[in-house]
Formats: sequence, C-alpha cells, structure tokens
Amino acid sequence: MAPAPGTDGGRAGNRTEDAPAGHTGVLGWDLRPATKRGPYLIVLALAAVVFTYPFIWLISASLKPRTEVLDNLLIPRHVQASNFTEVWNYAPMLTWLGNSVTVALAAAVTVTLSSALVAFGFAYFRFPGRNVLFGLVLGTMMLPQAVTLIPVYLVWDHLGLTGTQVPLWAQNIFGSSFYIFLLRQFFLSLPREMFEAARVDGCSFFGLFWRIALPLSRPALAIVFVFEIQASWSDLLRPLVYLQDTSLFTIPRGLKSIIDTFGNGGEQHWEIIATASLIATIPMIIIFAFAQRHIIDGIATQGRKG
Repeated sequence: MAPAPGTDGGRAGNRTEDAPAGHTGVLGWDLRPATKRGPYLIVLALAAVVFTYPFIWLISASLKPRTEVLDNLLIPRHVQASNFTEVWNYAPMLTWLGNSVTVALAAAVTVTLSSALVAFGFAYFRFPGRNVLFGLVLGTMMLPQAVTLIPVYLVWDHLGLTGTQVPLWAQNIFGSSFYIFLLRQFFLSLPREMFEAARVDGCSFFGLFWRIALPLSRPALAIVFVFEIQASWSDLLRPLVYLQDTSLFTIPRGLKSIIDTFGNGGEQHWEIIATASLIATIPMIIIFAFAQRHIIDGIATQGRKG
C-alpha cells in the first residue's frame, strides 16, 4: 500500500518535486536552506575567529617560556607548563580570587534586589512626576564614573570605610540606572490585572513585588545578576582607589600589582602575567557558559513582550 502523502519519514517537503530546478542536490534534497545560511555562517565564523583570537593567544602565551611570550605563534615551540605552578608562588592568587568572588556576589545580590525594587515602583505606581523622576534616573547614566569618584570617595572616607572592600559593593544598595531601566521595562510587560487581583485578596505592595513580580521576572533578574558579576569582576578603578592592603586585593587590582612588579620596569616576567590573566579570565567563561541559557531566555522574553 502506498504511503500517505507527507508520511515518508518527514522528507516529503524536501523532495525534488517540491523544489524548483537548480536547488536540488545529488539525492534530490532541497539545498536552498543551506545556500541561504552559507553567507551568514561564513560571517559568523570570521567574527568568532576575531573575537576568540586574543583568548587563544593568551592560552598560548601562558604556556611559553619568558623569551617566547611576545612572539605571535599560537602553537608554542617550547611548552612551559610550570608557569601555572609558579604563578601561585609569585602572588597570592587564591586570596585574590576569593576576594573577587566575595565582592562580585555581594555587588550582584545588592544591585539586583535594589534595582528590582526601584524598577517595580516605577512600573506599578502611578503618581505625579513619575516620568520626570524616571528621566532623572536615566540621566545619571550620562555621568562618567570619574565625575563622581572624588565626592563618593569623600563620603566613604568620612564613614571610615576606605581601605576596606565595602565601597566596592555597598554603593549598589542604591541600585543602578541601567538595571532599573531594564527591569522596569520587564515589569511593565506583566499583566496589571494580576496585581490588582492580588491587592483585592489583601496582598501588600511589598507582597506584590516579592511574591509575584520577582518570580515572574527570573530571566531579567538573571541577566542583571550575571552582568553585574562580570562588571564587578573586571572592575579595576574602584579597587585601585580604595584598596592598599595586598590581602584585600581583587583579581584586577592584583593583576595590576603583578604588572607593576614583573612588567614595565620590573623583571619582565610576561609569562607570569599571561598565566595570571588566564586564571582570572576562566571563571567568567565558566559563568557565562552556564548562564547563557538564562541570558538568551531573558533577551527573547524582552523581545516578545516589547
């Protein structure tokens, strides 16, 4: 008995009779999707090479002896794996990694919760001057960090917290204008009727935020959390201003001290600098590898809901 149309293993739509002449391969399959994707795949492959080349070079440099670090060969002529053991002797890398993890987690948690709370207020409440006030919040994004660096330093110095790690994350208690904008747009996409029904049932305003808004906004919160971890992990300016004790250094501040010691004007141990830089980069790659699904879900959700 002849098979029913469209039931031959899902291949009927790709048969020769469904494709115009000139678009079929040797086996009669439709090659149009492959030919259309070809240019995009080539462009993506070239972009991937451009963006991954510095990291590949860093891996290669971390495996080279001192005399060969600055050559441009991606495959080392002589492999010196001992760089990964010597770097721990030259600098307290483990302490710096622990400090960076502590500061990054504290900064990410505080800025995520505080920004979400402010964003929910702008999204849910209707009050005179709301748009003007929100515009002022967005206006702070135009101020470079260097403009507020000295006034903020004087505040922390008056509180007696300079020389500690507190200024590296406690400033996030007041939220971030960019994250407030991002989360507000997400909260505006949630059905207002759902919040009104909860209010009728006796839910408080904070309950609306904690029990309804936050659980429904996990993709957006994940984006804010991961972005802030990356920003805090790679921040050099604030640790450079507030930290003097080596035991309190974060990874960027520690790498700066290694460059000062073994780089310009030092003993030129560039293999140690490259190895330390690679160790500092790997945690961020791991985090983005595990969080990319949440980031993509958050971006896709924002795109669907506008």
